[in-house]
Amino acid sequence: CAETRQPDAFVKMPSQMTMSGQDHNPVVFSKSSRPQSGAQGMAQAQRAGQVQAAPRQPPGSASTSSGISAAQLENETDELKHAQVPKELKQAIQKARMAKGLTQKQLAQQLNMQPQTINEYENGKAIPQNAEIAKIERALGVKLPRVKKK
Repeated sequence: CAETRQPDAFVKMPSQMTMSGQDHNPVVFSKSSRPQSGAQGMAQAQRAGQVQAAPRQPPGSASTSSGISAAQLENETDELKHAQVPKELKQAIQKARMAKGLTQKQLAQQLNMQPQTINEYENGKAIPQNAEIAKIERALGVKLPRVKKK
């Protein structure tokens, strides 16, 4: 029995070669409009909701970072003073360091600190954290007064 084989259905190719996914529309490059500066630009930005205007404070009533006006801060005496290092702590660090025969630089190297930091502690320019006081106590082998927490 001879089998006759019929050819499979032929795939029909498109009659014209068209490139799908191509866009042949012209592309136009132009300068974008720059925002205006000055009063006109500010007014335009406010209309667009990009800027909010805050009322100005009258001269002489500028507020500080703590929210108190500069005039109030100037007139205040005791309540708004900077925190200071207690005199006993400054002297105790210096006396213990001198008793051990260490310079500020040597003590700073032992504590992995900057020599300037030890200098600031001894001069009262910087207030050490209690953890830093504990490190100094261990290095010098003395008990130092602690800074009061606020």
